[in-house]
Amino acid sequence: MIRHVYERAARARLPHMVLVATDDQRIADTVASFGGQAVMTDSALPSGTDRVHAAIRDRISADVIINVQGDEPFIDPRLLDELAERFQDDRVNIATAVSRITQPEELSDPNLVRVTRDINGKALYFTRSVIPYVRDTSSRASWLEHTPFYKHIGLYAYRRETLAQLTQLSPSPLEKAEKLEQLRFLENGFDIYTVLTDYQSISVDTEADLNYCNQLLKTRQEN
Repeated sequence: MIRHVYERAARARLPHMVLVATDDQRIADTVASFGGQAVMTDSALPSGTDRVHAAIRDRISADVIINVQGDEPFIDPRLLDELAERFQDDRVNIATAVSRITQPEELSDPNLVRVTRDINGKALYFTRSVIPYVRDTSSRASWLEHTPFYKHIGLYAYRRETLAQLTQLSPSPLEKAEKLEQLRFLENGFDIYTVLTDYQSISVDTEADLNYCNQLLKTRQEN
């Protein structure tokens, strides 16, 4: 799986380097076996943001860093380019991706993170709850007909100096409640700009997810 993620990320046009940050020697050995680059980081690091910062701090001088999760074997390289392009705007210091919710069942899945945005594409809030609440419609199944809903795709891009600042922040109340690290950024006054994409994230969190992805990959190869 890590090879699929690595090789798809490497197809993006704008990023200059793909680097795997890990605390597991088996992953580092696997990456080396297919010619990729891996960096060993401390297993005690408290978050993915801290791990990314530790991996690039003394090795990479790039102005923008994109954090790609290792459990996204079908990540779209074009989305990485769209995130990188967002930083042509000097106001953008953090960017992430969102997609439109199209299925009613996605409104109530606690494992799916919903996000609301302002008119400029900045995130207002991330939550595991349903947001916004459509007050004058009794049937939740029809909510999608009345207002757009968005789900978060767990990719982040940061300016280098912003990434360093984020690692100095303490866990925040909203973050602790929702178990969402990006709320720490918002609570401390950082703007998170969003990129709207049609990409549908397929993360591998369970054995069932793995079986589904293997079958999907087999189908794509056959076609």
